[in-house]
Amino acid sequence: MKVDSSKNKQSLQELIDTRDFVQHLSVDCVIFGFHENILKVLLLKYHDLDLWSLPGGFIFNDENLDDAAFRVLYERTHLEDIFLEQFHTFGSIDRTENNVHQILLKNKNIELPKDHWIFQRFITVGYCSLIDFSLVDTFPDAFNETCAWFEVDDLPPMAFDHEIIITAGLEHIRKNIDTQLVASNLLPEKFTMKELQNVYETVLDEKFRRNNFQRKVLAENSLERLEKLFDGSANKAPYLYRFMPKSK
Repeated sequence: MKVDSSKNKQSLQELIDTRDFVQHLSVDCVIFGFHENILKVLLLKYHDLDLWSLPGGFIFNDENLDDAAFRVLYERTHLEDIFLEQFHTFGSIDRTENNVHQILLKNKNIELPKDHWIFQRFITVGYCSLIDFSLVDTFPDAFNETCAWFEVDDLPPMAFDHEIIITAGLEHIRKNIDTQLVASNLLPEKFTMKELQNVYETVLDEKFRRNNFQRKVLAENSLERLEKLFDGSANKAPYLYRFMPKSK
């Protein structure tokens, strides 16, 4: 999806002065990264605060929800052309009680009335993705001073309810690992059974016997077997596979 970068806000002041956002609604993107059998999540650190957050933001009145998720992710990280899947809506009454925005603005000597829209209750729509984190080059924006990858079981202090969102996102990709989440972002178009097994074992955090795993995934009828991968070694050449296109 092509991102409409014309809506990007280049400064914190420009963002808080905007009046054409949908009230009380935001998006947050949980970007999981897989590389060398390690699963991580992409987080952003706030300026002058020892708190980290997911790439997230607000939705314009003239913007589709999915478009907002792609735009916000690009605005925060410059990630684009990846598959994002909406997985849950988070609406706990106290989800923004730690009031990170108020502390952040105070540190920037920006004063706003208590009833400003940025201090009000927000319900957020979660999107997730699973990508190869070795290929990602991130950058800071008006809210954040740095981006970094963290292992999913070793998170830093988190803003708002973002740790809960990460947990829910991880549960979602584990339940849907054999879907487009993997096929679109992670593996090459053609891959070996071993490469696919490495992804499953890392994301699900469990080990499989090779033969059992192969029977399991082939029984799902989602893979097409291709030619063998001949690399010149003495080992038996493995078959290559690819995901079959989903029927509409």
